[in-house]
Amino acid sequence: MTQWRPAAAHTGEPAGTAVRTVDGFPVVFQYGQPVPSFDVRAEVPGERDYLDLDGRWRFAFDPDDAGTRGGWMLPGFDDGGWRAVEVPLPWDLYDTPGFGRYDGSRYGTGTAFRDGYAWYRVGFSAPGTWPGRFVKVCFLGVSYAASVYLNGTLAGEHEGGHTPFALDVSASVRPGGGNLLAVRVYRRPWYRPGATGPVAISCDTELPHKPVDYWPYAGLTRGVFIEATAQVTVSKLVTSARHGRLAAAAVVFNHGARPARRRVVLDPGAGTGGAPVSRDVALAPGGAGVVRADLPIPGARPWSPADPRLYRLTARLDDDGAADSLAARYGMRTVEVAGGRLCLNGEPVFLKGLNWHEETPERGRAMRREDYDQILDTAADLGANFLRNCVYTRHPDFYRAADERGMLICDEPDNFWVESRQQRIQGRYGLSAALVAAMVWNQVNHPSVILWSLHNESQTTDRDIYRTWISQLRATAAGLDPQHRPVTWASSTSWDPAFDLADVIGFNEYFGYFYGRDDDLGRTLDAVHRQYPGSPILITENGSYAYLGRHGRPDETGTEEWQADKLRQHWRQVTARAGRLAGYTYWLLRDYKERMPYNHDLNGISAMGLITFDGHRRTAYATFRDGRNPSGRK
Repeated sequence: MTQWRPAAAHTGEPAGTAVRTVDGFPVVFQYGQPVPSFDVRAEVPGERDYLDLDGRWRFAFDPDDAGTRGGWMLPGFDDGGWRAVEVPLPWDLYDTPGFGRYDGSRYGTGTAFRDGYAWYRVGFSAPGTWPGRFVKVCFLGVSYAASVYLNGTLAGEHEGGHTPFALDVSASVRPGGGNLLAVRVYRRPWYRPGATGPVAISCDTELPHKPVDYWPYAGLTRGVFIEATAQVTVSKLVTSARHGRLAAAAVVFNHGARPARRRVVLDPGAGTGGAPVSRDVALAPGGAGVVRADLPIPGARPWSPADPRLYRLTARLDDDGAADSLAARYGMRTVEVAGGRLCLNGEPVFLKGLNWHEETPERGRAMRREDYDQILDTAADLGANFLRNCVYTRHPDFYRAADERGMLICDEPDNFWVESRQQRIQGRYGLSAALVAAMVWNQVNHPSVILWSLHNESQTTDRDIYRTWISQLRATAAGLDPQHRPVTWASSTSWDPAFDLADVIGFNEYFGYFYGRDDDLGRTLDAVHRQYPGSPILITENGSYAYLGRHGRPDETGTEEWQADKLRQHWRQVTARAGRLAGYTYWLLRDYKERMPYNHDLNGISAMGLITFDGHRRTAYATFRDGRNPSGRK
């Protein structure tokens, strides 16, 4: 099995992602409904019923894809022989004592190397108040593809391992006990046997479509919950706060079969000096509306890394006991490119940054809030003010933590190593643009997010196809963001044929490691600046590796001194040109697991981090920490 077989027919990506204009405002729809807020689990509105499904589920691999035919989604199916597993947690970590081992090939042993299909099942009780309410099941991350059933009925399917999604299950849920949620999950095998060794497997519509440089953690990797609301509900709040004013938009959805009219009260929150306002909205059955207001917030202070001040917008609906409300945290700040510089709150900012992968040895991609706090603590200790969410979006808890801590973020979807053929196919299939739309829609309110990245190291061999693809992705991101964040991407070349479409020119560079000499960087930066003088340049990646404990001269490859010296050389060339650069992002904070055909002697660990996979610091850690930010912040 080399390709996911969905349970239902789809002409494009299964969520049917579309941006629709509602009352003059762009709204992202999936499965025919507005995409809701996934931040509610951190602050459950009092008018809503919330059921957390994290915990113990039943689990079984399905190597022959027999589960659909065998009724594994049905409440009456006997799963007594299945194993009990923790959710969320990748199935890669279900083995004891932990992560599987390579066996001398690209395959390896253990559940970390089990691909294809697997099933999860969990029972739950629904409160007696749920009949007549709008009920949705929310998944914060299922990798790679999922078919979701409630009480034997297919609720919907999703593709993309790092994007939250919500499915309407109002018609299938039963009051009381006896409810059964079943999820069929698929991970594509990355390699198959060949005459001279393993052969990489590709699927044109998937993203990533081929083996890439990380570990493809599989299963229910992030949390699952059910939320029940009034039939007329606030799906999403969208904010843009700047210069003492808040532009607020509330997306209201009528799940009922009758027309509805509601009064919406928008409150900019305590400490803003702003007052609530009321607006009326009329909704057709199954229809959406957008209520907007431009609110003075004279008491609000700007959000910044030094003072990450947050406020709370609420929207409330009232109607004879069928109330609903939703809140969104926001910060007042501006981010823009002006005078060839990246500016935050009107002042040039230099990004001293780090790339990072969302994983720990104990939990893989299923990190917890305390894990995100540790990442941010370490970045702060290093003097970093910037993190790039390289090659996929993160759990909602990470963005909340970054907002609170004042860390600047570049967000990025799973558009990783996309080639010309797949770029053309994605123009029809739609998953590539859907991932960008979901990224912007889900993270739009977070003041920590200051850049949208469209892809990582995708091919530029067919210039016309590439520019068409970039144009589509850029239009999607720009059209959904009222804060007008700059758009960039992590190009594999400093001569990208679409750099004129970027607000910030971003490229990965490995001079002196994969090619050229270390001192080629400065000349390249000068040449790119001459070609695009109005666009600041961001080094989105640069780094090298080191074996922990191997010491020697700076010219001895693989030593800790060699890694540290290369970092020092590149940092000097960048900071010498700080007046025309947006910043520098080191590859990377911590070692990570990858499934590519290298580093098998390290059990798939890429040793390029300032910190090892198990938490030991390399010499380069101190080198990075000692590098002072030319903007004045260490």
